[in-house]
Amino acid sequence: MCFEDLLKRISPNLKKIAYKLNGHSSHFDDEDLYQEALLHLWQDFQKGKLDDKTDSYILQGCYFHLKNYLRKAKEKVNLVSIDSLVDNDDTDLEEILYLKDPKFCFNYLGSKMLVEEIKDNGLTKREKEVLSLCLEGLTTREIGKRLGVSHARIVKIKANIKRKSN
Repeated sequence: MCFEDLLKRISPNLKKIAYKLNGHSSHFDDEDLYQEALLHLWQDFQKGKLDDKTDSYILQGCYFHLKNYLRKAKEKVNLVSIDSLVDNDDTDLEEILYLKDPKFCFNYLGSKMLVEEIKDNGLTKREKEVLSLCLEGLTTREIGKRLGVSHARIVKIKANIKRKSN
């Protein structure tokens, strides 16, 4: 079995599954979920797990994988608006940043010096926009789409924020 042939057969149904599950999360769009399912399929295909399976069985596996993926992502989400942080001087920004996912916090975003740097405009306008959207819980692709740039550019901007935080 060729992976491309498999995709031709199941892609329409896989896209329907991604669309159906998209209502459960505002953090992913249909394309994000579809891409996650493709990655899951590719990994299973490389391991030989799909050789003797029917299309129905494969699609059911993708459905359960995406449900589990969304469940795990939901557990990690903690939405915080940076606008509310800017408006309220009594808010302890360091405390709020500790609540975020370590991937976003760049492993140690909560240091006092970094918090002061963020408050003192140590970031460019674009970096502040990206930081704000990250704090809203958007994915890299969603941020890129909203700002009209590629997700690769968002990754670079996040790297700049991380570099400035060290």
